[in-house]
Formats: sequence, structure tokens, C-alpha cells
Amino acid sequence: MTVLSVNVNKIAVLRNSRGGNEPDVVEAARACLDAGAHGITVHPRPDARHICDYDVAALAELTRERRVEFNLEGNPFAPPRPGYPGFLALCAQARPAQATLVPDGDGQLTSDHGFDFRRDGESLRPLIAQLKALGCRVSVFADAGSPDFEIAAAIGADRVELYTGPYAQAHANGDAAAALALFADAARRAQAAGLGVNAGHDLSQANLGEFLRAVPQVLEVSIGHALIGEALYAGLDATVRAYLRLL
Repeated sequence: MTVLSVNVNKIAVLRNSRGGNEPDVVEAARACLDAGAHGITVHPRPDARHICDYDVAALAELTRERRVEFNLEGNPFAPPRPGYPGFLALCAQARPAQATLVPDGDGQLTSDHGFDFRRDGESLRPLIAQLKALGCRVSVFADAGSPDFEIAAAIGADRVELYTGPYAQAHANGDAAAALALFADAARRAQAAGLGVNAGHDLSQANLGEFLRAVPQVLEVSIGHALIGEALYAGLDATVRAYLRLL
């Protein structure tokens, strides 16, 4: 079965807009787990626009207590700065079950593309080795059209996370057939290279079921923006349970 990891970044966005600790990121994560979510994802950025280093520590403790997966996302090339010790340093502190490497820059509103493995592979190789030495499973963000899943496997990645933004947009436009064929082919090529397949970005209740019916053996979906938005109307418990029914 595909597992659901809930991304709670948006809870931190709301908290940071006012200051203080409300809404509480850890309590929101606990509510998602109580509803049956299989894990928690966060993507701390160097500018601390949402998740902060202290959130990472608190969520690591929660997920250890609950014996569920903690998935920490980030750009391993982003340099440390005040309030952000660097992605590998955060992983060394939190020891997440999964580290997902994403090539996002400071100016990006959100993650919007995968790695170029031919360009970045040799730079990623030692970082992946360091993360695996910490006990992390390593996933790398990838475009469905990437021709280089074999390189991702060769540099040590365990999984790819397929960037599903283009599929979500095609689905919203009412013509998802070509995108689904592309993603199904990508999953098969990644699996043939020995990689597990995760998926994430702009997945929602409206498009998730169709995606999972078409794309084989997706191990995990990481969903945040849509899920938190839907929960504003239905509540976290009901929304997480709705996603679990789709899975």
C-alpha cells in the first residue's frame, strides 16, 4: 500500500504570520498521526519562512515516540546561515528515517523541478553517503522526464520522489492522460534502475486516486498544501482519513 506522509509546513506558515506558537506545529502533526497518517514531512528552508530548526527537533522527538517515519526535505547544497545550520547538520541532529534531497533555491516560492543528475550526480554522491551513514534512507527529487534514473541509483539514492506538479496542472486542465503515461513510464524506469518511487507536489483528493491507479508501485506520497487547505473546511482528522481511503 502507498503510505501517506503529511507535510505540515503550512501550519508553520500560519504560526509565523502572527508570531508565538499558535497554531502548534507539533500538535497538528500529532492530530494527523492520530487520524492514521503514516508519517510527517517538513521542508525547512534557509530563510525559515515556515519550519524552523526547533520544529525539526520537536517533530523528530514526536515521530520517534510514535514510531512513524520522519521525512526531512531540503537542499543539501544550501550553505548554513544564522538560524539554519545546513541540511546535513539538521539530519545529523534529527536522524530522520528519510532524507529527501530537493534542488530548490532561496528565491523559489516552492519546489518546482528535480535534479539534473548528469550535472549534479557527483556532487550529490558524498552527501548521500553521509546521510546513509546517519541511518537515513535517501530520496532525490526528480522530474518524470528525467533520462537518468540509473545515475541516481549509481550515486547511492534509495528512492526518487517524482515531482508531480505537471501532472496536477494537467489534471486541473482536464487532460491528464499524457501526464499519467509519462509518470507511469518514469516509475517503471526508476524501478528498473533499482529505485523505490515516492511522489509529491500538488497532489490532492481530486487527483490522487487517478494518479495511483495509473502509476505503479508508488511507495509514499507526501502531501501538504492541498491537505492543509482542505482541512480548513473539514478538519485535519476527517481530511487525513479521506486521503487514507484514497490510498
